Formats: sequence, structure tokens, C-alpha cells
Amino acid sequence: MERTGPPARYSGLLAAFSATLLAAGTLVASAPAAGAADADLARNGGFEAGLDGWSCTGGSGAAVSTPVHGGTSALRATPAGSDNAKCSQTVTVKPDSTYTLSAWVQGSYVYLGAAGTGTTDVSTWTQSAGAWKQLTTTFRTGPATTSVSVYTHGWFGTPAYYADDLTLVGPGGDPVTLPSVPAGLKAGEPTSSSVPLSWTAATGATGYNVYRGGTKVASVTGTSTTVTGLTASTAYSFQVAATNAAGESAKSAAVTATTTAGGGGGDAGLPAHALVGYLHSSFANGSGYTRMADVPASWDVINLAFGEPTSVTSGDIRFSLCPVAECPNVESEAEFKAAIKAKQAAGKKVLISIGGQNGQVQLSTTAARDAFVSSVSKIIDTYGLDGLDIDFEGHSLSLNTGDTDFRSPTSPVIVNLISAVKSLKAKYGSDFVLTMAPETFFVQLGYQYYGSGPWGGQDPRAGAYLPVIHALRDDLTLLHVQDYNSGSIMGLDNQYHSMGGADFHIAMTDMLLTGFPVAGDPTKVFPALRPEQVAFGLPASTQAGNGHTSPAEVTKALNCLTKKTDCGSYQTHGTWSGLRGLMTWSINWDRFNNWEFSKNFDAYFGG
Repeated sequence: MERTGPPARYSGLLAAFSATLLAAGTLVASAPAAGAADADLARNGGFEAGLDGWSCTGGSGAAVSTPVHGGTSALRATPAGSDNAKCSQTVTVKPDSTYTLSAWVQGSYVYLGAAGTGTTDVSTWTQSAGAWKQLTTTFRTGPATTSVSVYTHGWFGTPAYYADDLTLVGPGGDPVTLPSVPAGLKAGEPTSSSVPLSWTAATGATGYNVYRGGTKVASVTGTSTTVTGLTASTAYSFQVAATNAAGESAKSAAVTATTTAGGGGGDAGLPAHALVGYLHSSFANGSGYTRMADVPASWDVINLAFGEPTSVTSGDIRFSLCPVAECPNVESEAEFKAAIKAKQAAGKKVLISIGGQNGQVQLSTTAARDAFVSSVSKIIDTYGLDGLDIDFEGHSLSLNTGDTDFRSPTSPVIVNLISAVKSLKAKYGSDFVLTMAPETFFVQLGYQYYGSGPWGGQDPRAGAYLPVIHALRDDLTLLHVQDYNSGSIMGLDNQYHSMGGADFHIAMTDMLLTGFPVAGDPTKVFPALRPEQVAFGLPASTQAGNGHTSPAEVTKALNCLTKKTDCGSYQTHGTWSGLRGLMTWSINWDRFNNWEFSKNFDAYFGG
């Protein structure tokens, strides 16, 4: 069940609950005056130094210049899905001492609290603060408590809240010294896109910052991590520094590692900018049948739609040309095969696309997995194809309850699909072309929701493609998410974006090229894909699907992603001149629409 904030029916209960806590002394409306020796121990409580000293879940926090309560800066934090936008810092305190925590807040359901007190952790909140409102609470530390965590947070799915001038007044703790410099930094066995690192614990450390080429790329609490999102066959230098409440140690001695050449997930002979289209080969619809020989040279990758299973769970995939009764102008098998060879001789790639809207494929058993490998191989061999496009939609992929980490999936339909594709890759070698065409629900929605979620009740399909993409990223030639037939999706700016204009394609593609924390968990970051692995998908005409984008808006999206111009209000996290290109549903619908889509692509990239 989606968590979008306290429903109206809960407001009275929350108010009554807060009144009870106030009466019990847990929530305090006003605090006693601080002693003469007391001091404000909060670091950067006015956010004048940005988020220095603060950590916000899921990248939810930012320092803003308006509105502010005092000074020139304040905190704005935006809840999203299962993330309540908690911003916190650890403060050194004295045992058996009383402290007063206070902050000015603005917004609905804003909380202020302290955890790790060693006695009773406290919090206070306001249901609705249209103007700045001060929240205050007090607590006493336990006999062995030397640090506490102070925090603010909002409520799931509600708009952004603001906080400013946060103070923690009480006796200061004993001074904390910087931790020692970590030693023994080692690099494990690299892959084409990642390097595992480990080191020995540093005295006095509560955490570690990991640097790649002098740039911080990770913050962890343990003594190991894996740096991801790297480029194949590239040398990298890494260092690590220890952290605690006093700050950061000097960086360790550097260690270097070189990523491997990868498993063939490169360009597979594609041009620098490629146009991908689906050819209705096994069926007819309102767009009409297009013979393989009649596909224009603009199309660099032609996906045969579709190979479909004999049953949902059989794994046995079949493909045949459209029946003459349905497609009177269909070519013969021999003509079709000859046309494929002619396209390949011209440098084009022809793939079998498995699934589609009606082709549900669930590889729930190893028998289905093996049948998938065998039957897909037969299709590839029969028609002399270049590879495979995975277009699993509907209920083909979902995550079992408890399958919460995209890096190590346990759901059989996910595990078996990964295994099957790896077997096909191993069989056909480095020239095998692998593409995927998931819907936004199965990829970008994973920024907010993953599977059934920590409380259960969410759609188990949410983000379900992420473990497949991640496990196969070294074999993946091209990912072209369907930016159509989609609901509004939250981008990395924590704002919702709707299909039909450049903004949607910019925000959705930026997520793939930047990476993002899955379900807002900063410890589970889906790493960025390489730009040459990414295209974005659109309908070729208004009849082809919801979310048709005009050529002018497509051009704006390409300009923003490859040149950082025409971006509108969205700020991308990079510029990717190597973005591979565009995908469309479909070649047939583009022909129906007088080739508008492909002509615009050719005009933009000089095809």
C-alpha cells in the first residue's frame, strides 16, 4: 500500500496522541532556561554552510535561500515514497546531562527529535505550519551516553518541509579528536564496471569516505565497499579517509586498479548514434504490415516483434511470420531471411524481441529457464539473427516478498532470466547484441518503490527490472526504456514528471546516466549506465501509444542530454554527447506517420 502521508482520518488520532505525550512529559512545548555553562552544540544549525555536518536520506535535503527564518539559508527536505526525508547529525554530549533541542520549521507534519539518548528518545512535531513555528523538546542522557543523533523529518509523500536555526543547548562533551588514517587499503578483483575495496579499521573512526581520483564517491560505516559505475579497461586510483564528529582524517595511501575489458556489452558494431525500431513481423494492426526489405536504411537496429511463449510459465518461445490471412502482403520465409541478410550486410542489426504487451513470460522454474535458452537459440539460428531484445511487460517480472536488494535478487523469475541470458551470451560470444525495453514502472519507479516494500502492500513489480539490468550491465548493449504509456514518475529532483514533452525524457534518462538510490536507500545505489548503453523510447505517432512527443520536443530532449541546452527547469547531472540514440514503437507506425520520427532522427544526427 502506498504511503502518502497521514490520512485525514488519522489527524485527530495524531493530535490526541501528541496531547497524551505532552501530558506525560515526552513532548515539551517549552524548555527550562539553559545553565550559564551550557552551549549550542549543533553544527551548522542555521544551514549557512549548506548541508555541512548533516546527512539527509535519499538525497532529500538541500540548502535554500528562501524561505529562511534567520540568516541567509535554511534546509528544504522533500519526502518521497518510503523516504520521510530525515536529516540528522551526531553531536557529542556528556553523560547524565540535560539538553534542550529546538528548531524553527515550516510545512505539514514536520518532526524534530533526538535518538540514542541512553534514556528515553524524544520527538515533537507540528501538524501544519504555514509560517515558521518553533519546535522544542528536552531530554536527559544516560550514564554512558557520549553522543546523540538529532534530526528533522517530514511524512511520507507529503510536500517539502523547511527547517532553520536548529540548536542543541547543554553541557559540551569531551573533545573528540580526529581519527587515525586508515591503513591497508586493498583493491579486490575488478569487473568491467566495478572495483571492490577493503581496509583496516582506523582508531576513533565512526565512518569512512572513499575517494576516486580525489573525488568522494562513497561514505560507509564498515571497512569495505565496492565502487561501481566505472568504465571498462580503465585505470583508477582510490583513497579512503576516516571520519568522526571531529571531522575527517588525512587520506590513506592510494591504491590503483584497472577494470576489465568486460563481457561484450560494448557497441557490438552499432554506429555512434543509433535508431532502434520494432517491426511488426508476426501480426498486423492499424499501421499495416511492412516487409523487411522495405525498412528504410535509417533504422540501425530492427527488433522483430514478437517471440511469444506457448504458455506464461513454459519458457518455450515461438516466432512465425504474420499469417497471409492477416497480412496479405507478407513475404515468404525465404524472402524474409534474404532481407535480413541484406540488412546485416549493410551494417544493420536484426534481433528477436521477446514478450511485448501480450507475451507474458515467467521463468519461474529451471525447466522454463532451460526451455527459454533452447527455444530462443532456435529462433536466432533459424533466421540468422544478431541477438535478443527483452521486452518483458505486464506480470512477467515481479519480486517476491523479502527480495529487497537489487544487487542480490532471490526471486526465481529474476534469477532464472539472468541465468538464461548469460547462457545465450556465452553461446554466441562477444558479438551478441543484447537490448532491453522495460517500462518506467519497472526501472525509474524504483527510485521511490522497490517490490512490495518494507511494509508490504506495494506492487511487487515496482523496480523489478533493476536486478536484471544490474546483473547484465557488462553484457548489455543498449537499454531503451519505454518513456510512454507511463504514469507520472519522480525524478532525481524529487519532483514528478509527466510524459509527452522533453522534460519527461530528460528526467528519466538522467536517472539512468546518473544512478540513484533504490527506494531512497543510500546504501543501495543503482549505478549509472554508460551513455553508449542508453537510448530512450517514444511512440512514433499519436496512434502508437500514449505519450507521443513532437519532433521539436524530442530535439529539446536530445539537446539537453547531449549538449546541456534546452533543459527547461530540470538540471541534469551531466552532459552525455555519447548518448546512443532513440528507440520507437514502431517502424510500422512511423511509416503510417510518413516517417516523421526517423526523419527527425536523421536530421538531428546527420543520418
